[in-house]
Amino acid sequence: MDRRDFLTRGKKDKAPAPQPIATRHITSGINPYAGPWTENEIVHLLKRTMFGAKKADVDYFKTRSVSQAVDELLNPTAPQPAPPVKEYVTSTQPGTPDGNIAQGTTWVNDINNDGTVQSQRVASYKKWWTGVLINQDRSIREKLNMFWINHFGNESQDVGYGNWAYKQHDLIRQNALGNFKQMVDAITKDISMLRYLNGYLSVASAPDENYGRELMELFTLGKGPGSQYTENDVKEAAKALTGWQINGTTYTSVFTSSRHSAVNKTFSAFFNNTVITGRTGATAGQLELTDLLNMIFATQETAKFICRKFYRYFVYYTIDSATETNVIEPLAAIFRNSNYNIRTVLTALFKSEHFFDVLNQNCYIKSPADHIIGSLREMNATFPPLTDWDTNYGMWNFFYANMVNTGQTLHDPPNVSGLPAYYQEPLYHEIWINSDSLPKRNQFTDIMVNSGYTRNGQRVIFNLVPYVQQFSNPGNPNDLIDDALKFIFRNQLSYETKKTIKTQILLSNQLYDYYWTNAWMAYIASPTTANFNIVNNRLKPLFQYFFNLSEYQLS
Repeated sequence: MDRRDFLTRGKKDKAPAPQPIATRHITSGINPYAGPWTENEIVHLLKRTMFGAKKADVDYFKTRSVSQAVDELLNPTAPQPAPPVKEYVTSTQPGTPDGNIAQGTTWVNDINNDGTVQSQRVASYKKWWTGVLINQDRSIREKLNMFWINHFGNESQDVGYGNWAYKQHDLIRQNALGNFKQMVDAITKDISMLRYLNGYLSVASAPDENYGRELMELFTLGKGPGSQYTENDVKEAAKALTGWQINGTTYTSVFTSSRHSAVNKTFSAFFNNTVITGRTGATAGQLELTDLLNMIFATQETAKFICRKFYRYFVYYTIDSATETNVIEPLAAIFRNSNYNIRTVLTALFKSEHFFDVLNQNCYIKSPADHIIGSLREMNATFPPLTDWDTNYGMWNFFYANMVNTGQTLHDPPNVSGLPAYYQEPLYHEIWINSDSLPKRNQFTDIMVNSGYTRNGQRVIFNLVPYVQQFSNPGNPNDLIDDALKFIFRNQLSYETKKTIKTQILLSNQLYDYYWTNAWMAYIASPTTANFNIVNNRLKPLFQYFFNLSEYQLS
């Protein structure tokens, strides 16, 4: 059942048959949100803009207004993460592949065309990215970076170069909150993109249509009813994009004028019959690319398409007619009027009454990254210092592998369209949960509650006793359960349900609250191993039960 349908139904003896999406009655728009600003709203904002809502972050934003919180999230001040290092094992002897890069130092600027080394670097890059997600700053930067990398849909394994994958990642990272048109210009000439969609092979005598097609269909205009570009438009765009190549000795893109089609390019009525004048010479490629993007971005559809993608990623997976009118169209106008400034349009979205509408809360199935990275962050899992790169990369690889096992491979979507959960009708986010992935999700949290993951004698585990110590009154079992659910759940359990959970798990079927309170106070007074084990062994089944409930899969 669609949660939104459930919440909007009246009290009837019989539930009506499921209605079309258009009957969800979501009428809120992008007027500034003026409702309550409590822990509930802060948790909602953080779970959608970051991976998990840590209690420390929730407490931090209690001292800010809605507007101040959104502004801080959209204006990162922390430095960008240090690049990945060589943690894989290869020979360090002079003259051997990768021999000039010492263990623990970065490989990102090293030119190396050895296939084995580059395969190791692709793997190293993904471990590193997992660590960056775990150690993210208090901002939208990592969530948005993942959005854009998925949007541009390159498969790093197909590209085959770890250096190139990292270079594209860094390009997107530097532009993630900037100007979308400038980012598309840069990504068009990115060496991973040139490789992945065959742009480096496109010449005047045989223009390759791959990138021109995806530029329109997937990156800027979409396939909606208002997007009326033609097959000939794709062919003409391909001509404008000829001549770009990859310099394999410098890992940079270059434009070769002799490979470029200098004919005029004529487009359809959808583009107002625009003619891009054919150019020659060293600047022809950039001049025609600029003309092409100006033409595309002059349409109404580019802003609408990107705003719909923002919506499906950050708010909800379906867009009804009311939401299209009240949210998408005004956001698109803001986007166009700001000359496609990403921060500006996201600010309007996250400060809107629609974003905080109760029907947009607790209705979105977590991605594997939200589930795994979010749980590590929310449970304050402790990792070794970053200087211990060997232990950390091994640990990050374990958590990356769990994301893969549950359906999300970093920088390796199934195809250029990206992850199906963000575009595949009618299921969208429901794709994340199936008979294979759900048991694996539960298995992951079971492991992290009970044994954790150990490497080099160091263990990452959900440290439950310190976790509940940060609550207001952990000695009271009722308050403890309420506080835990406040942060790890996004819906309310009934009083009777919580009472049953408390009695059967936290009180070990005893009838009185003091059975827990006395044990907790004894630990606080004397934190011996024996007293620790008493409370920890009751918290383990409690949190394992919470994590295995279906409600935990929602954010």
